[in-house]
Amino acid sequence: MSATTAQAFDPDLRQRFLAGMSSAACTVNVVTTDGPAGRFGVTVSAMASVSADTPRPTLLVCVHERSAAARAIIANGVFCVNVLRDDQAHISDCFAGRWKTADGDKFSCADWTADATGAPRVVDPLVAFGCRLTAMQQVGTHHVLFGAVEDIFTAGEGAPLIYANRAYGRPARLAAPAAACA
Repeated sequence: MSATTAQAFDPDLRQRFLAGMSSAACTVNVVTTDGPAGRFGVTVSAMASVSADTPRPTLLVCVHERSAAARAIIANGVFCVNVLRDDQAHISDCFAGRWKTADGDKFSCADWTADATGAPRVVDPLVAFGCRLTAMQQVGTHHVLFGAVEDIFTAGEGAPLIYANRAYGRPARLAAPAAACA
C-alpha cells in the first residue's frame, strides 16, 4: 500500500484545496465527442498542454467519471476541446447544466460543425483542438484523458473566457512596470 492510499481522507484539506483552486484562473472549455457512443459534451476547466514534442502535440482534459460525456469520449475515442471566447459564457452554462435550451438539446445553444475527428466544434470558438484519445487514467473521481491533437482551429480574434473565484471573467493586459527589474 502506498503512503498516499494509507493516509486517511481529510475533509478539511479537501475544502481548503477547492477554495485555493477557485483562485487559479483557467480557460473555460466545452469538450465534445461524437461517434458510435453518441454525441455528448461537457464544460471543463481542467485542460492543459502536455507536450508539443510528441509525434502529434498532446493535451489533457479531466472529466468527472459520472459524466455521460466521459463514457462517450472513451467509447468514441475522439474529442474536441472548444476554448470559449469571453462572449460565449452561455455555451459553458448550457453544457455545465446551469440552464437548458427550449428543446432540451445542449447543442442547440450554438452553431456547430464537425472537426477532422468528427467531434463537434463550435463554429466560432477562440480556438479548438480536435483530438484522438491516446491514454487515460482514473484519478479520484475524474478521468484524465490524453489526446493527440489532429486538428486546430483558431479564430484569430477575441479573448478567452476565464473562470476564477467561481465567476466568469476576461483577461486584462497589464502595463509593463516603469522600472523593469532594475
